[in-house]
Parts: sequence; structure tokens; C-alpha cells
Amino acid sequence: MDSQTAVNKMAGKGGSMYENNGRGSSRAAAWLRNWQLYLLIAPVLGYFIVFHYIPMYGVQIAFKDYIASKGITGSPWVGLKHIERFFDSFYFARILWNTLGIGVYELIAGFPVPIMLALLLHEVRSSKFRRFVQTVTYAPHFLSTVVVVGMLMMFLSPVSGLVNAVIVWLGGQPVAFLTEPSWFKSIYVWSGVWQSMGWSSIIYLAALSGIDPQLHEAAKVDGAGRLKRMWHINLPGIAPTIVVLLILNIGSILGVGFEKVFLMQNSLNMEASDVIATNVYRSGILGAQYSYSAAVGLFNAVVNFVLLLTVNRIARKMGGSSLW
Repeated sequence: MDSQTAVNKMAGKGGSMYENNGRGSSRAAAWLRNWQLYLLIAPVLGYFIVFHYIPMYGVQIAFKDYIASKGITGSPWVGLKHIERFFDSFYFARILWNTLGIGVYELIAGFPVPIMLALLLHEVRSSKFRRFVQTVTYAPHFLSTVVVVGMLMMFLSPVSGLVNAVIVWLGGQPVAFLTEPSWFKSIYVWSGVWQSMGWSSIIYLAALSGIDPQLHEAAKVDGAGRLKRMWHINLPGIAPTIVVLLILNIGSILGVGFEKVFLMQNSLNMEASDVIATNVYRSGILGAQYSYSAAVGLFNAVVNFVLLLTVNRIARKMGGSSLW
């Protein structure tokens, strides 16, 4: 019995060996068969490896007192000293509130607009009018942030701005929009919506084009109008795309950009415009406190990553659509 068992085991091992060799050869054949695709994606992988993954080595300065003359490896470890310093700073609550407030405001105001624009454009039957609207709404995306902020300064100027000219013509008093803290978030968010809504709607238009036209034909036969077909066919059809983009947007809710905030910022609206990115710039970059700026940036990235994982998990449990 023992000898027979040993023979069976050896036979089993041999079979698994041949099976593994077969799997390995099939994988190699698959690699060779699709080598063009791997070659096509190689530059993208190389970019991310060189410019995103290799620089992660420098993240350790967030836990050190970085001294340029000693380098990263020679600088002493200080643990969570810089993150604690950020938490204990006088302006921590204001900075976090402003960053979170702008991020949430941007999500609530800006996320639905491209969806509605795509749904409306999809229902337009005149191709000329559709192309005209698409051109008008896409064009602001190609304006640089500096140009957009310059336009805001011109239109919202209390002396010569078009908006204040209309307010005065209607009998009101000029408003210094860019120096009023209460106006900063709205100006920042809605100018961003204007600039990005057309470009952001492209992916929803692509998703709408993949919906089976027979569904609309059947709904028309049943007497459904455009609004009902939009609600019961188009929206469910692009729901997975909406969920994925919503997850990505929530995952970057604290990633309020630096450039536009910095260009719109002044000493009078600092109460509402001081965000994590500008605080890092002033304290970390201008003050040469590189460890502090790295620690704050790492904190920001970790919070966004946790939000991304959490929302992705919730979305997968609720509807099945998720990033992974």
C-alpha cells in the first residue's frame, strides 16, 4: 500500500508539473501574441515608474529633519513631528475647513453639470447646433489658469468690470468680489465649472452613444417621452460611468489645486482662500522647510486615498459598479 501511494503521489506531481509547464507555455504564447499591446503601454508604464514611483523614495523626508548637506539618508529621523506640528498650527482648522469646503462645493456644484450637459446634447437632433454648443463649451478647457483668472479680474473689477457695471445700472452698489472672503469659494468653483463642463461631458457622451437604440424605439412605442426616456434609459445606461467618476472625484476632494487659488488669493480674502496647497507653498517651499511640506502633502494624499478606498467599497456593495 505504501509503495502504491508513493507511485500515485509521484504521478500526481508529474501531472502537476506538466500542467504547470503547459500553463507557462500558454502564458508565454499570450505575451508573444499581444506583444504590440505591451509595447504600446510600455511608455506609459515607464512614465509612471520614473516620475511617480521612483520619487516615492523621497517621501521619507516627511519623517526626518531634512538637511540638504547631509542628504536624505543622513538626515535624522523625527517620526511624526512635522505632522503633529501641522495639526497644532494656529491656522490648521481654517486651512482644513477651506480645503474641504472648496472640495465639497466643487463636487456638489461641478459634478452633475457635465452629466446634464451630455444628456441635453444627446437629445439635440440638429448636428450643426450640437457642434456649435460643443465648440462653445469645450473652448474654455484650453484656456490656461492664468488667462481665466485674468478674465475674472477684468469682469469682476469694482471699477471697470462688466458685472459691476450691470449691478450699478440696476441701481446697486459695486461689489469687490475678489477681495470679499464670502465670494471666494463661489467664484473659484463656478469659474471652474464653466471651464471644465464641456470637456468633462465627453466621456458621458461616449457612454450615451453605447446605449442600444432599440431601447429608445421600444420606449417610444410604449408612449415614453424624451424626459422619461432620459430618466429610465439614458441615466441607468451611464450609471456605471457616473459611479466610477464620482469615486475618483471624491478620492481627490482634498486635492484643491494650487495655481488658481494662489492667483486669486490676496491678503483680504486669505480667510477663505488659504488651503493646504498654499500653506505648504508658504511654509514649506518659501521657508525651505521641505520636511514639513512633505509631511503635509503626505497627510493630504493619505486622506484622499482612504476616502477613495471607502467610497469604492461602498459603491461596490451598493450597486456593483466600482474601480476594482
